[in-house]
Amino acid sequence: MQVCSLTASDLACRRGERVLFRGLSFALAPGDALQVTGSNGVGKSSLLRIVAGLLRPFHGSVTSEGAVGLVDERPALDPQLPLGKALAFWAGFDGIGFVARESISDALGLSGLLDVPVRYLSTGQKKRAALARLLGQQASVWLLDEPLNGLDTAANKTVETLIAEHCAAGGIALVASHQAIALPSPQRIDLAEFAP
Repeated sequence: MQVCSLTASDLACRRGERVLFRGLSFALAPGDALQVTGSNGVGKSSLLRIVAGLLRPFHGSVTSEGAVGLVDERPALDPQLPLGKALAFWAGFDGIGFVARESISDALGLSGLLDVPVRYLSTGQKKRAALARLLGQQASVWLLDEPLNGLDTAANKTVETLIAEHCAAGGIALVASHQAIALPSPQRIDLAEFAP
């Protein structure tokens, strides 16, 4: 895994005329996991989008080293394609071979769904497919927005195990979730504490 780091300095986020949070800072090194909690609408998803570079902060800055991968409510998979072809499309960009794709699909319980069009997958199946896409990216910094939404108990454990293995290998995980999730040596930030 490539060397990685993630630092946020004095971040503020505004939606329209409303400031969601301000004064948020953190620094993550290889092996670190940070859970960001808070009620709906407090800015958890916006924070991840800022860190991913998809949204400009109202104030402050983010610096990162290493490839960054984001999993949010949009799985970034063509809804018309069967899941196997949708994942194969991205695998071509990510440079992973067939055997690695099969291994990832097996690990996430997707092997029996590869012929099913993405649009017919359940919420939990789409979440697992998005995680398969993330694993294929081999990103060292994971940004996970509500990664347990729609998952059953067994899938929850799988996701927690994948995060633990990622961090043990020197990766970083930034997890936005209002749900309880087992993270390795977790740090926690409640965004409500940074409300203006």
